[in-house]
Amino acid sequence: MADENNAASNNDATGTDPVFAMQRVYLKDLSLEMPNAPQIFLEQETPNVEVSLNVGGERLADTVFEATVTVTITTKIGDKTLYLVEGTQAGIFEIANVPEEQFEPLIGIVCPTMLFPYLRANVADAINRTSLPPLHLAEVNFQALYEQRVQEAQSQAGGNGAPDSVQASMCLPVQHVNKRS
Repeated sequence: MADENNAASNNDATGTDPVFAMQRVYLKDLSLEMPNAPQIFLEQETPNVEVSLNVGGERLADTVFEATVTVTITTKIGDKTLYLVEGTQAGIFEIANVPEEQFEPLIGIVCPTMLFPYLRANVADAINRTSLPPLHLAEVNFQALYEQRVQEAQSQAGGNGAPDSVQASMCLPVQHVNKRS
């Protein structure tokens, strides 16, 4: 038993075991604009909602990375903006001794999947504070987004594999309550 513990300790000391851990989650940026308030509150039309989502990542140190998920929500009635919300949720991740073919999927799929619930909650809270009906971002399949990005990179580069950067964007469905408060 002691020999097994020593062997495990020696293996950790060599630093060959894969490491993936979230170190910190934080709201990097959040803004809400209501440029046509209070007049826009008198409008009776149903708002049109546009949502875009971006994921990104960058190396901060040898085994430390920041991953981000950014959403922009533009809600309009006719040509007037009801509100514009932009938010970036970020996380610091430690990634070490991971095979190269697994690194990009970790940054492009796993990290955003872990961060998105925090972003959803922060955006919903900001919109709730406007006194307007709530807006709930739908779940996102970050694996499908990543695979789409890989296919686009392959078609642009002649089919040489994973994308060169960790940036991606997509349109996102939303659930919007149409009743006015």
